[in-house]
Amino acid sequence: MKIKSVLPFILHVPVTDAQIADSTHTISHWGVVGAQIETEDGLTGYGFTGTHAHLPSDQLIARCIETCHAPLLVGENASDINRLWHKIAHNPALQWVGRAGITTLAHAAIDVALWDLKAKAAQQPLWKLLGGQVRDKVRAYNTDIGWLSIADDKLVEGAKRAVAQGFTGIKIKVGSTVGRDLRRLVAVRQAIGPDVTLAIDGNGKWDLPTCLRFCRAAQDFDVFWFEEPLWHDDVKGHAQLARATPIPVALGEQLYTPDAFSEFLNQQAIHWVQPDVTRMAGLTDVLRVCETAHAFRLPVAPHAGDMSQVHVHLSYAHPACEVLEYIPWIKDCFTDPAEVVDGYFRLPRLPGAGTSPTAAAWRQYRQATA
Repeated sequence: MKIKSVLPFILHVPVTDAQIADSTHTISHWGVVGAQIETEDGLTGYGFTGTHAHLPSDQLIARCIETCHAPLLVGENASDINRLWHKIAHNPALQWVGRAGITTLAHAAIDVALWDLKAKAAQQPLWKLLGGQVRDKVRAYNTDIGWLSIADDKLVEGAKRAVAQGFTGIKIKVGSTVGRDLRRLVAVRQAIGPDVTLAIDGNGKWDLPTCLRFCRAAQDFDVFWFEEPLWHDDVKGHAQLARATPIPVALGEQLYTPDAFSEFLNQQAIHWVQPDVTRMAGLTDVLRVCETAHAFRLPVAPHAGDMSQVHVHLSYAHPACEVLEYIPWIKDCFTDPAEVVDGYFRLPRLPGAGTSPTAAAWRQYRQATA
């Protein structure tokens, strides 16, 4: 599988509503910034990262793929995924300008495209290539009903509707005011009953005193986890919070390296581990985090199954992965979409990683890369 070409692409896909908001961002489109890798024998692999669809920023990632990563790959054997990962990750020129951020997001797209190629060459879904199916079902929890931009009554209606559709897990956003967020938490818990898991997500907004005050008031409502309660890199603060509240702490979507995860794990600052193949340097890097979490006997909940597609394969194949997030903004852009049926992600069927865009998505959502 000799690599013939590496080309970037950008898709901007509308979110479910006109726009959504969490505690730190308001967006109307999701950015799919990716790499299309073609081999000399005619196979094409696709991988991508995820952004808030800001075209100048997305073009920076695409430019990094085209000018920094592609020259390292053309002529190489696409099946040598580990060697190519190290060739990119430990390239002195790239390390000098950044070991996270744009260079890592671009690397994520490359690495996933290589895994997609390898699975297609084997004529297998990626989960088979990763060792096979370790569980019968992957439980989905619905985040798309829980945005802070949704009015209280609509939030409750959406939670009830999701449960009626078969979801056994709900996640709602917090990070506005303690009073408002507690009111919404209580209303949703009362609406969905005691048997549906209910998680919350602060997106890194609050400080430690605010989190402690909120957790004291929320601990009687069986919160499944508190995701990103504090600033993403605050290991000490998360460790203090984890010791002070019975509510489990979850994080990881804004961590770029296994070293960052290891620091949280070693400081006992995390209970649910949430890596993302589109934020770290691809599936190769996330697999290391999953193995480390498994060694710590901690569960993994990869960030957003249908916003990476790959996480569905990972969750079926890796024993540490227990639940997976449902945010269905981009799933229909792919030939083997991350579908949820009766509250569980369907087992992928087609060869590859599920990352091949449909012709319709290519026509409708593609943006200029320069």
